Order: sequence, then C-alpha cells, then structure tokens
Amino acid sequence: MDNCLFCKIAAKQIPATVVYEDDELLAFKDINPAAPVHLLIIPKQHISTLSDCDDSHTALLGKMLALAPRLAKEHGVSVVYDAEGAPTRGYKTLINSGPDGGQVVYHMHMHMYGGPRPWKGMH
Repeated sequence: MDNCLFCKIAAKQIPATVVYEDDELLAFKDINPAAPVHLLIIPKQHISTLSDCDDSHTALLGKMLALAPRLAKEHGVSVVYDAEGAPTRGYKTLINSGPDGGQVVYHMHMHMYGGPRPWKGMH
C-alpha cells in the first residue's frame, strides 16, 4: 500500500525504534505510548484489519500473539511470581478493528501494553 504508514515503516522508509524483526513480523515502540511499555507488532504483509483475516492467516496471527510474551520478558513486564506464588507485573495485548473498534492506522497491528498502571484511560 503506497500510503500506509506501517507499510512504510516495514519498508524502512519511515524510521521507528524496532525491537524485533523477522521475515514476516516487525515490532516497534509506539511513538505516542499509552503505557510505560507500548509496542506495536505488525505483519510486514499489508492486511487492513483483523476482519480481513481468514484461515490462511492463522499461523501469522499465532506468531504475532506468541511474540508478545517474549517481548514482555525483554522489556521487563512479563508475569513473574512472588514468594507466595502470586502473579506480579503483566501486560495487555489488543487489536483494534475498524472505526468502532478504535482502529486509526489501517494496517492490522497488535498493541502490547505493560508497566505500572494506570495507563492513560486503559482498562
């Protein structure tokens, strides 16, 4: 897509603070973070919304979701357990789809939020 912001980031036409990259995915820091850790995980392939995915995207979607715990650990927000075995810390993943779903950039992406709460109005 010629005018897609995230396609331009994936093509290295627009700079981003990249935290992960492979042949299919790119993860980078959000330029307007809503949490102490706010990363975006995108497929390099242009897919406008999650609603445009079908069974052929299952592996890609799984890979996106499986990347989140790895990035959470690398950024110090993964779930750990205290001496009593209670979970501490944590993170949230979110995919917005369409205008009513809060999507702003029409290149499917997953947000990963982490760090001490509260985050700018997030639930």
